[in-house]
Amino acid sequence: RPRSHTVTTTSSSFTANLSASSSTLAYDREFLRTLPGLLMVTEIVLGLLVWTLIAGTEYFLYPAFGWVMFVAVFYWVLTVFFLIIYMTMTYTRIPQVPWTTVGLCFNGSAFILYLIAAIVDASSVTKELDSHNYNSWAASSFFAFVVTCCYAGNTYFSFISWQSRTLQ
Repeated sequence: RPRSHTVTTTSSSFTANLSASSSTLAYDREFLRTLPGLLMVTEIVLGLLVWTLIAGTEYFLYPAFGWVMFVAVFYWVLTVFFLIIYMTMTYTRIPQVPWTTVGLCFNGSAFILYLIAAIVDASSVTKELDSHNYNSWAASSFFAFVVTCCYAGNTYFSFISWQSRTLQ
């Protein structure tokens, strides 16, 4: 008995929806012109400088510099992540997340831990340890304090934003 070879095809609107949604990827250039955006870029650039100055030395021999490296790299990665979220306006696509609270917690924790790391970095720099690494560690200490000030500024702006959201 012969078999019937009927092929049924259906079309889906999935590919049309996928191409339409991917073409609406927003890009907020104006964010970089705001003070929080400028502070975030400064945090990224100077934070990178902090951990590269330490990473180029024999920091692993001194546990204090390991802590500074952890804080610097951890918050550098998270700051790059948040910059991408703000630049692509992803926060508008995920309204379930309380972004003002997340920003306040992120910047507040970054400020506190970076302040501790900068103090540890500065107090660990001595000429007696290793004169070869002294200049790199001293420079990383200076830039760690500058990054701390940037996170303090962003914590202030995050608090103002969070406070205005909670009052509404």
